[in-house]
Amino acid sequence: MTERIYLDWNATAPLRPEARAAVIAALDEVGNPSSVHREGRATRRLVEQARERVAALVGAEPRNVVFTSGGTEANMMALAPALETAGNKYRFDQLMVSAVEHASVRGGGSFPARQVEQIPVTMDGVLDLPALERRLNELQSQGLQPPLVSIMAANNETGVIQPIKAAAALVHTAGGLLHVDAVQMVGRVPFDINRSDVDLITVSAHKLGGPQGVGALIRRSDDLHFAEPLLTGGGQERGARAGTENVAGIAGFGAAATVAAATMTVDGERIRSVRDRLEARLAEGPTVIFGQKAKRLPNTSLFAAPGLRAETALINLDLDGFAVSTGSACSSGKVAGSHVLAAMGVPDKLSAGAIRLSIGPSTSENEIDLFLKAWMKLLTGLSKGKRVAA
Repeated sequence: MTERIYLDWNATAPLRPEARAAVIAALDEVGNPSSVHREGRATRRLVEQARERVAALVGAEPRNVVFTSGGTEANMMALAPALETAGNKYRFDQLMVSAVEHASVRGGGSFPARQVEQIPVTMDGVLDLPALERRLNELQSQGLQPPLVSIMAANNETGVIQPIKAAAALVHTAGGLLHVDAVQMVGRVPFDINRSDVDLITVSAHKLGGPQGVGALIRRSDDLHFAEPLLTGGGQERGARAGTENVAGIAGFGAAATVAAATMTVDGERIRSVRDRLEARLAEGPTVIFGQKAKRLPNTSLFAAPGLRAETALINLDLDGFAVSTGSACSSGKVAGSHVLAAMGVPDKLSAGAIRLSIGPSTSENEIDLFLKAWMKLLTGLSKGKRVAA
């Protein structure tokens, strides 16, 4: 059997040993964290310790961390018309999102489709700040309520990092609130919720080496109130999210957050050098790298070779032992065009061949060299007019 090489860290990162150990230890505890007896208090300590660790990763106060079942639920919680602040008690009647958001944000959360508006991006995949400013000014001039705005910190396909602090300044000047899907960024590069001046961020454990099935929605200030929680019932998570907490998952999340905080700067430098090695070699052939001129995550590369379709490349690379991803969403065996690349103005024929390679701390230069060998084999077959079996 061919030895497998995992190059799909943006989909999910391998579980860190520290997170695995924390999950196993938590599974040995029996109490419900809402119970007041000794067993309940023991599991409550695990939850609160993890809350402190996740908060520390992004510079937040622990009381402002709300644990969820993952990034999608956290996004759904954030995109709610009934968010309230001390100075704003009315319901939001408009949501603005960037054109390159994850599907869980593009869906609009609790907002009706007619109240969701997209903000364009540049050809490099960067948020069009002048377009955002013009639209915010138009709403103000029309006497309309300020919107809730949602912009991802870094794109899951291209790795392009968005100008979050500049966007926050525009949104707050207009009187709105800014939510940031920071799932791909947190744990890979430093991100501070206060320095970024955002109101809400979404984080997911399995993107930074924690277990799947747990995430968090984090507030910058406890002045922000979830007037109509997505899940109601027992009053857990200070009333923001009902349901017995996933103690083992949360404990693993906290452990992964602590390791990520301690290692991401050094890891990021090495990962970037490995990614740059990949792209330098790709640039020698007929390969287009998307978003390359923009500031990007150190671990992500999205590229395509004209004439090579993504599904063909994906299957052949999988057979050769490589786990990579397409730049498109797959459903029922069909590959749909990437909305991210479409928003960047990439022609359909080129975007249909987009392959995403995302790496992590354990990815070696040798693994990248082996991938490049397999990639060049695909391109050689393409250049000779050979049909690459799917």
